[in-house]
Order: sequence, then structure tokens, then C-alpha cells
Amino acid sequence: MADKKDKARRTVAIGLVGSTLDAGLGPRRWEKWRPSVALCAQPELAIDRFELLFQPKFEALASQVATDIGEISPRTEVRSHPIEIEDAWDLEEMYGALYDFARDTRFDAEREDYPLHITTGTHVAQICLFLLCESRHFPARLVQTSPPVRGEESKHGTHRIVDLDLSRYDRIARRFSAERVEARTFLKSGIATRNATFDRMIERIEVVAARSREPMLLMGPTGAGKSMLAKRVYELKKARQSLRGAFVEVNCATLRGEMAHSALFGHVKGAFTGAADKREGLLRRADQGLLFLDEIGELGLDEQAMLLRAIEDKTFLPLGSDREVKSEFQLICGTNRDLRARVSEGKFREDLLARIDLWTFRLPALRERREDIAPNLDYELDAVSARLGTRISMSKEARARFLGFAESPRATWPGNFRDLDAAVMRMATLADGGRIDVAIVDEEIARLEDAWTEKVSAQSAGEVDRVEETLGPERASGIDRFDRVQLEEVLRVCARSRSLSEAGRTLFAESRKTRTTINDADRLRKYLARFELDWDALVKRSG
Repeated sequence: MADKKDKARRTVAIGLVGSTLDAGLGPRRWEKWRPSVALCAQPELAIDRFELLFQPKFEALASQVATDIGEISPRTEVRSHPIEIEDAWDLEEMYGALYDFARDTRFDAEREDYPLHITTGTHVAQICLFLLCESRHFPARLVQTSPPVRGEESKHGTHRIVDLDLSRYDRIARRFSAERVEARTFLKSGIATRNATFDRMIERIEVVAARSREPMLLMGPTGAGKSMLAKRVYELKKARQSLRGAFVEVNCATLRGEMAHSALFGHVKGAFTGAADKREGLLRRADQGLLFLDEIGELGLDEQAMLLRAIEDKTFLPLGSDREVKSEFQLICGTNRDLRARVSEGKFREDLLARIDLWTFRLPALRERREDIAPNLDYELDAVSARLGTRISMSKEARARFLGFAESPRATWPGNFRDLDAAVMRMATLADGGRIDVAIVDEEIARLEDAWTEKVSAQSAGEVDRVEETLGPERASGIDRFDRVQLEEVLRVCARSRSLSEAGRTLFAESRKTRTTINDADRLRKYLARFELDWDALVKRSG
């Protein structure tokens, strides 16, 4: 019964006319191997019907192929179908045309077998046929024909059914899934995080990193790990061969005035006073690589306009040059600012935000991921061990004491992972024999609570941290407390002064009385330059 049923099934081939392989004129065409004709001459694959697809411009060729199939295999009925395709190398157009044909065809899989011929057509067409077969839009088996080799009697060559055994694809899928899990672990620096929201975000970032070259925006508080994640995305992309160039990182809060333009876009020799040599700029250095612009919200409006053009056109003008420079860089931006609020304030370009806001991910603060503090503590202990060159550990009691505090509402972690990193480094430095005990943990907890209470008190009193506001949180955190107090006063005076000279006179009112040469403006200019600041930038910011 089964044999009779199998014999009753019809074999219906589906394939594209090959504009090159199927071509041939005159009697000598029979001396040439032509795949569509050869398919119907295979002794072990009797074709009852051939659904022959062709572009309208190859109608004459399709007619010739149909005639020749009828001559070599009289039993085969050929049905020709023109499909509207202008560019056979256009993936979207080719897939759409073949998808429409499959959707509009009434298949009878219970009574018919469908070998789908993938030897002819462009590589794009072959890919589309494979995808539509694998997705079962064509309920078919892939078949490939091959020309005869020297010594074979048959001039029609051979055919082979391509195995789409789903069990094999399951094994491949498992390998692919394992690779993706490995990539996500890499993005998390190997830390086995427990926060479900964070894990889902990392999954999305891994997918985007693998499939997209568009800008990515990382949002979140200072110290949440934006810089580290950007570097990990770069390393993942480079490992997957989607990047060849360098990872270039810059904190936009450190860029002011002409120095911002020069640092990002470069300058030519003599572009401004002191420009003794040519500078290529960070965008050029990131060619074929990844540019990470941290604190993008601090970038000046002029530089924002040039950056927008560089993102869209991959070209820009170095300072002082009339010749465009090209750079094929990928971009990740980081910010702890509300960029839409900055747009409303006129401090950030709306069109630039629209361009970098395609893939936006918000990194949660450490206090939002308290369940991840324990694995991150282990990571920091390993990191500090490597930095100090000795193994650092914690006693069981010390670890429990520290985590009891760190995971409680008492720990606000305003500096996020930077606070945690600094705490571990301090405890490790004080640990005799590389073992952190309860006394060291208690001392560190007291230190953290005092520091955080002081910061909260200042904020409650309405005090503005001018240093952090001007330099950005990351750079401000690297300034000694003595210098920070002094810079805070300088910035306060500058904000209330109408000119550089007026600010200088106020700041140096006493010392100028004993000086023979007075140039308060120059003294102030040099002081600001120590922090890569200038008067024009301060005026622009306060305005």
C-alpha cells in the first residue's frame, strides 16, 4: 500500500531560469551542460511538472528551455511564470518576488513532492530560495545539479538532494545559542549577574552589536559602567570581524572651545596660535573602529553640528582646512544627562539626538542592582589582586559584614561601581597578608557613610558643585580635594564677573598689591588652562 501511494505522488520541480548557465543557441547548445534541462534528464528523479520562473527580459530564453525540456523529457509539463524583478542582486526585491510566488501558489504536499532547484539564478536568489524553503513557505526539498565530470557517460551530470534535517539544525542552533550566551557573559565582564532587567538589556545590546552599525546611546549615572560596556562592545565587534580599527574614547566634558574642535576633528598646521603641527583628530583615529563619546551632553553646539554631519556623511573638515577628511567609524555615546531636557534648554541639537537615539540603553545604578553586588565584589577582588600583584581575600565574617551593609538601604552608592571599586581598593591596601578582616570592613563602612552624608548635606543646602558641573562627574572625581576647593571658588567668581580681567582682579586682589607687573587676566587664563578650561567656554556655558 505504501509503495502504491508513493508511486502515485507527482514530482513538481521549481526553479529559476539561469540567464548564463541555461543559455545556448543552435544545435551546439546540446553540447553544453544546462542545469534546468539537465534536472529533467536525471534517471532517478522523474519530473512530472516544472514550475519555471524567469525575469520578463529572459522570456525568449525561458521559452527555449521549456522546448528543450519537452524534447528531452516528454513526460514533463513546463509551466512558465514571469516574476517582476529588475535587479536580481537586490536581496529585498528578490526575496519579495519569490515570497509572493510562494504565497500565491497552492501547494498539495500530500500528493506532490517539490524539489526546489537552487543551481541557477544569482547567489542572492539561491539564498532567498534556501530561506523560503527552510521557513516552509516552499514545502520543498532543495536539489542541486552538477555538471558531468571527465569520464562520466551521462552528459547531464548528477543531482543531489540537500539535507535540511531539522535535528541537525537544532544542534547548530544550540551551538549558536551557546555562542550568544558566551558573548553576553563577555559583555558583562564575566560577572554572573542576577538582575533580570540588566540581563535582558545585555541580551539586546549583544543582538544590536552583532547586527547593526548604527550609533548606540548608553545612558545612566556616573560610574554605572558605560565606558567599560562600550569597550566590551568594541572587543565583541572586533572579534566578529565587523571592526578593524581602534577603540577611541574621549570624555566630552574635557573638551572646550577650539580645543574641542581640534581634538575631535583635527587641525592643520598654523590653524591657530600654537598649532605648530598637524593633528589628525579622534574621529580620524577611529577610522574602521569605534568612537566612544562619553558625556556627549557636554559637547558644544558647534561641535555637535559637525559631529552630526560626520555621522551621516562620514566626512568632516579639520580646523583651518578646506579639504574634507573621511572616516568610517562606528559610534557609541554615553551620558548621565537628560538629553531631551538639554534640547529644551537649547544646549543640545534635536537633530543630533534623533540620530544617536536609535538604540538607547539605560544602565541601572548600583543601588538598583543590589542582588549583583556580591558577584561584583568577587570581580573587584580579583581585579585589585591583579593590580597589587598579590592575592586579596576576605574572611567569611568580613564578607558577610560588608555585603550586609552594601545590599541594605543604608548604602546609597552615589558613585556606583566607582564607589565599590574604591572601597575594595582601600580595604585591600590596608589588609595585612592580603586578607580583609571585619575591622577593616567596619572602618570602610564608616568612611563611606561619612562621605555620602557630606555629599547629601551639601545638596540639601542647595550648594551647586561647580567643578562637577563644569568638568563633568568623571573628571571632577579625579581632582584632589585641595585643588577642588580652590577651583570651586575660581569658577564661582568667574560666573559673577563680566570679563576675564574683572575675575582676575577679584581673585588676585591682595597679591596684586605687592607685584610690580600686573596681568591678572593672564594669571587667570593660565590657571584655567591647567584644567583645560578657557574664559570663552565658561561664558558660553553660563549663558
